[in-house]
Amino acid sequence: MSIIVQIREKAKALGNKIVLPEATDERVVRAAVGIVADQLATPVLVGDEGTIRNFAKELGLSLDGVEIVDPKTYARTDAYVEKLHELRAAKGMTAEKAREVLLADVNFFGAMMVKMGDVAGMVSGSDSPTANVLRAGIQVVGTKPGIKTVSSVFLMELTQNTDTYGDILIFGDCAVIPEPTSEQLADIASEAAETAKNVAGIVPKVALMTFSTKGSAKHDSVDVVKKAGEILKERNVTFEFEEELQADAALVKAVGVKKAPNSTVAGSANVLIFPNLAAGNIGYKLVQRLANAEAYGPLIQGLGAPINDLSRGCSVDDIINLTAITSAQAGKQN
Repeated sequence: MSIIVQIREKAKALGNKIVLPEATDERVVRAAVGIVADQLATPVLVGDEGTIRNFAKELGLSLDGVEIVDPKTYARTDAYVEKLHELRAAKGMTAEKAREVLLADVNFFGAMMVKMGDVAGMVSGSDSPTANVLRAGIQVVGTKPGIKTVSSVFLMELTQNTDTYGDILIFGDCAVIPEPTSEQLADIASEAAETAKNVAGIVPKVALMTFSTKGSAKHDSVDVVKKAGEILKERNVTFEFEEELQADAALVKAVGVKKAPNSTVAGSANVLIFPNLAAGNIGYKLVQRLANAEAYGPLIQGLGAPINDLSRGCSVDDIINLTAITSAQAGKQN
């Protein structure tokens, strides 16, 4: 069973509400209908109800099972305004400005629905730049306790050499932080391990990768990776990890045994942490194209609740699948 089928089954069992705030995008409306048809979640669209229903009617779609929230008339809007004012008052946010933002920016409104527990997560970005989606997530939801870093991972589903590498690998960070510090690499590793467990359903073995294995090369950039490993040790994390591994030492048993003989991760890693964004982005695209792997993501991690960003070139299926993944990230809501 493919990873996305497993995640969709998990989403069905969870039955979460997920907000899709960009209701003026045809793909989002079609995805909301598909999410209901597949019983993956209860989708929530944001905007004027009459306008959204007329739009759906023009598309020949029924919105049965889809919830619609109009910020101008929603019973919780005043509470959202009060909360945003509270969160951003130190930055000069007045109550009047908070109301203006929430009524004008669907990403901020959707993020506030997540913050206030009215939905389990948000999927946006089909009609918004990534920066806008992340800004709403960071300013409204904030980061997880003990985590200062918002980053991303890709779920890589392999179709070749699975006997050697397994079906699923987690790659991070491939989309957010250009040059992570040691502390940020440690955060990325910790969050990627959680994603491996909670979304992919695999036991994480985390490799912090570079161009050196256990002292085979000396460079300041290698030291950054080594320091990330020291930070993880200081945090007493519960997942297995190894720092300063080359890619072959991380993935190939024979190489791992030779280059890092005392490691329980070398040769069997399934969570690969790249030293910078260039390496991560290039790496996932090479595996996707040359190895015919499915790449699901980027999944945003480090926020206090799941908010995920779509490519503006996304398909309806991309939105549906990311909604299922977002629900799986959220887990069971009370």
